[in-house]
Amino acid sequence: MRYSQLLIPTLKEVPADAQVASHVFLVRGGFMRQVAAGIYSFLPLGLRVVNKVARIVREELNRAGAQEVLLPVAVPAELWVESGRWQKYGPELLRFKDRKGKDFCVGPTHEEAIVDLVRKDVKSYRQLPVNLYQVQTKFRDEARPRAGLMRGREFTMKDAYSFHVDEADAMREYQNMYDAYVRIFDRCGLAFRAVEAATGAIGGSRSHEFQVLAETGEDAIVACDHCQYAANVELAELVREPPAPPEDGATFLPRQKVPTPGKHTVAEVTEFLRLPPQQLIKTLIYLADGKPVAVLVRGDHDVNEEKLKSALGVDELVLAGDKTVEEVTKAPVGFAGPVGLEVPVVADREVAGVANAVTGANEADQHFVNVNLARDFKVARYLDIRTAAAGDKCARCGQGTYQGYRGIEVGQVFFLGTKYSQPMGCNFLDEGGQEKPMVMGCYGIGVTRTVAAAIEQGHDANGIIWPMALAPFQVEIVSMQPNDAAVRDAAVKLHDELEARGVEVLLDDRDERAGVKLNDADLLGMPLRVVVGKKSLAGGELEVKWRRAPEVEKVKVAEAAAFLEGRIQAELARSAKPA
Repeated sequence: MRYSQLLIPTLKEVPADAQVASHVFLVRGGFMRQVAAGIYSFLPLGLRVVNKVARIVREELNRAGAQEVLLPVAVPAELWVESGRWQKYGPELLRFKDRKGKDFCVGPTHEEAIVDLVRKDVKSYRQLPVNLYQVQTKFRDEARPRAGLMRGREFTMKDAYSFHVDEADAMREYQNMYDAYVRIFDRCGLAFRAVEAATGAIGGSRSHEFQVLAETGEDAIVACDHCQYAANVELAELVREPPAPPEDGATFLPRQKVPTPGKHTVAEVTEFLRLPPQQLIKTLIYLADGKPVAVLVRGDHDVNEEKLKSALGVDELVLAGDKTVEEVTKAPVGFAGPVGLEVPVVADREVAGVANAVTGANEADQHFVNVNLARDFKVARYLDIRTAAAGDKCARCGQGTYQGYRGIEVGQVFFLGTKYSQPMGCNFLDEGGQEKPMVMGCYGIGVTRTVAAAIEQGHDANGIIWPMALAPFQVEIVSMQPNDAAVRDAAVKLHDELEARGVEVLLDDRDERAGVKLNDADLLGMPLRVVVGKKSLAGGELEVKWRRAPEVEKVKVAEAAAFLEGRIQAELARSAKPA
């Protein structure tokens, strides 16, 4: 393909609203253009990358035994009412009425639609298991779309749904899909971790996220340096040891109230009192199913709301507003403490080990020092409710230590059970003729988000560094003097030879300065760049450079096509797993 025949409108300026590398380079490189907040059009180069991700996904899903379908974008509200999600999903669900006044939504996910499809045509255990998937546009009305494709409103997603006679078979397919995902992201050439995760709005009882490792990732994850355990910090387990008493020999000093004018945060209070954050007990007021509860964690720890919600066994958990905090504590926000509270108090296990602690005094501009358990307040329950962090002991093997990473979630697998099939009447007849709900699994991959994640993981100051499998073209040939007949002919001949070998090649045949072409080549990020210029050509050579490396190799003109094809095949084989 010739550059002059493609629409590649590159830009020198950084988009004003771009916050992450993928957003910057996808716009600057002419891969996409914004239509509205969180909604983008893909240009030729961008669509080539999206289609490559989708092709890898399709090949591995087909290999794993799944079958492709296509579900409607507009889903009638009655299906969402059946599942119970019409009111629960929230404002991210884009709802509308048709001309007859009937309620619909634009599908952000398609559990209801697939269950409706299957329940109409699958009736017997003999037809199970079945795994159906689609690659389709979704829409979620994010309140604050940001970071380009990382957190958009409209996006392309692969979602698959499996149906089974029992949980054992569903778990078999869960592992089958897990293995397929490993192959997919390996083939994409990405460094990733599969981590245990919360199920979120989709629901279910088991889930793994596939996280592409990148410093700009929204998600914090931890992984053991001794065993294979890894988890999103929302779910990562901590060692379940009994509450630790204060250190032996600790002297319980008399409790005192001290003025802390205008000091609200942990950092402000501990700096003012010249104490470490772990000496402070943080008191947070939550509403658990509408009822206030005080939650205690050490000052250097954070409450994990997913764990807290699960531990309390409630359906709704929200941090109390200022008015509720003042009603419960009789003090402004920032001065809450457990002493004298008349609501239930629960605490993270680590709180039990804090002697002579600092807490809020439930009075404006006042804190207590030398607060001690049992003597000064009571804890109803000790729970594992803090967020795991790097340096914590691994809860699975008990020998390793958690290492911290940032990740971009690009895929997730869920065990759903009968969460959707039971309320929607998606049943089958077993061998004995008894009607039972189908057991389900659900498996999603963000196709367009994977494109962004690949850039977040692979880029430098000059532009994108595509993995070979996802690059719009595998090789870019830069004709340095396209008006010179010898240079032009050599560039065209190599282009044609590579195409004949099945190599995806872009020939920059523009009448532009050499510097412009080389800068654009770095911006677009094709894995291999070949420079055809008068000086090297005079010696019978071409200059070949990997985008990811600084070195330039000299290759004989006659050997260039075979050399490049070999490098490409080796690179693709390195990331692909054997069948």
